[in-house]
Amino acid sequence: MEYLRKPLFTFTQQWKPLSCIQHRYCSKSANFSVASRERKTTVDKFKSQVSSGPSFQDFIRGVSVNKSFVADEEYRHGYLSEDLELGNSRKVYFETYGCQMNVNDTEIAWSILQRKGYQRTVHLSEADVVLLVTCSIREKAEQTIWNRLQQLTAMKKKRLKTHTPMKIGILGCMAERLKTELLEREKLVDVLAGPDAYRDLPRLLTVADGGQQASNVLLSLEETYADIMPVHHAPQGHSAFVSIMRGCDNMCSYCIVPFTRGRERSRPVSSILEEVRMLSDQGVKEVTLLGQNVNSYRDTSEEQFCGSEPTALSRGFNTIYRTKQGGLRFSDLLDQVSLIDPDMRIRFTSPHPKDFPDEVLHLIAERRNICKQIHLPAQSGSSKVLKAMRRGYTREAYLDLVKHIKRIIPEVSLSSDFISGFCGETDDDHLQTLSLIREVGYNVGFLFAYSMRKKTHASHRLQDDVPAEVKQRRLEECITVFREEAARVNAALISSTQLVLVEGESKRSAKDLCGRTDGNMKVIFPKEDVAVLPAESNTAPVSAGDYVLVKILSANSQSLRGRGLSHSSLRGSVRHYETLPSHRHDEHVASDSSMIERCS
Repeated sequence: MEYLRKPLFTFTQQWKPLSCIQHRYCSKSANFSVASRERKTTVDKFKSQVSSGPSFQDFIRGVSVNKSFVADEEYRHGYLSEDLELGNSRKVYFETYGCQMNVNDTEIAWSILQRKGYQRTVHLSEADVVLLVTCSIREKAEQTIWNRLQQLTAMKKKRLKTHTPMKIGILGCMAERLKTELLEREKLVDVLAGPDAYRDLPRLLTVADGGQQASNVLLSLEETYADIMPVHHAPQGHSAFVSIMRGCDNMCSYCIVPFTRGRERSRPVSSILEEVRMLSDQGVKEVTLLGQNVNSYRDTSEEQFCGSEPTALSRGFNTIYRTKQGGLRFSDLLDQVSLIDPDMRIRFTSPHPKDFPDEVLHLIAERRNICKQIHLPAQSGSSKVLKAMRRGYTREAYLDLVKHIKRIIPEVSLSSDFISGFCGETDDDHLQTLSLIREVGYNVGFLFAYSMRKKTHASHRLQDDVPAEVKQRRLEECITVFREEAARVNAALISSTQLVLVEGESKRSAKDLCGRTDGNMKVIFPKEDVAVLPAESNTAPVSAGDYVLVKILSANSQSLRGRGLSHSSLRGSVRHYETLPSHRHDEHVASDSSMIERCS
């Protein structure tokens, strides 16, 4: 399918075509000799450019070129001087929608603009440039953006009389998928930049300042932004996302990701380790490794990594693409990342169940700082529906993998994704999904009604034949069962002591603190001083970024509630479960129904 596009012309060096970028003013008093000298200078400059311009090889599609140039050179254009691409302290306001990858994309885009002299603002009223980092995973996500564009356009019109008119840009998946509609529909957008075109943002914004719409949504086979150090804006600086790969090759029939983010390509190990070390030096206590299919990571950037060993899949799983050869795998990366800082938690999302060979599972079990929590997207409990989804496994294979994971990592916490009402799903298929949810016992879930997306395999080959009201009913039933099972799983943690990484104050009460366990469960506990160390009488206040041992007193489907015991650390803590009296407290926490979308 023609969803990957490469430029027809690739220049091995910077070549500036003749173009009038210097303003010329007509005057009857102009000196003829000065004009003559200017023309001669222009001609000489043009001859010089031609002599150093592209060779015949540059016009042959697919020809290999020297890749030793600086990455930003790719987006320097001769008709705009570098000075014109400077931000000149203009203020940029970001709004980020969708999955965690979009959070990381925001940090990359901001890093690029910051280098060019832009400033960032958290106040929309101050913004000269408003950039929406968008998601196309569901129709509802796109409709949210359309509504937001209407609001921003009304604000933009009010500012047209000012000296700095507002510019509006759409970044990410929606920019690639709906480029024509975004540019033409009521002229709402000034700039479009797809997921692989963030380096081009300074030029696009410069073109937009000239009164024209500017767009670059070309997908790349190589772009990983490996040389761009994201500017992290994590809450309180205690956690951060690190992108390790981009794109996806799975081609699940319902998924738009391969068409908006392109083919899989992995960031070099050295680049990832450098970023994680930098975050460790800054005091970050938790890093989440990100990718559309994060555990399919395969670094072939260096010759010594390009062996002949085939990629190992989970038992009973297959792919629609050929087995891949060579490269450093996810287990290699996870091993090296976990060694950087023993007191830094390591998470990863979003994985595919097919990419959990035993070496990954044993590594998770052995390393104290690799969280014992695995996101295992099932999508359906029916083998028939899974086949239509092109997931590469059956219900039985998925359940065998769950049992295998629990044998190797007995204390593991599992989360999952489910889609209700996929093409051809029957009531029996739906009941099989409900039974799978009950059998596995997840503590976190991301559940959605199916939304047909153009370009996907399903849109071409399948019929969206489940009525909207049936989808919604099945979704509500899945959510109900999910919460019942999550409440049961979480109740088993009552009376245990959990190591919690504190995120800050609870959203519901300034008297409480909120943090997360190794299993990624939210824990609420009173904001009060706790012992400096276990079994010590000296106390100290608790701050965001601290590790605290918390006794769990009550639980519901969404969170745990407890009381802080003492400060601790990953290296100093011992995972243990203490028995309290048999009665359970009736204290409950209001459920939080918000869900972050995941691209998996």
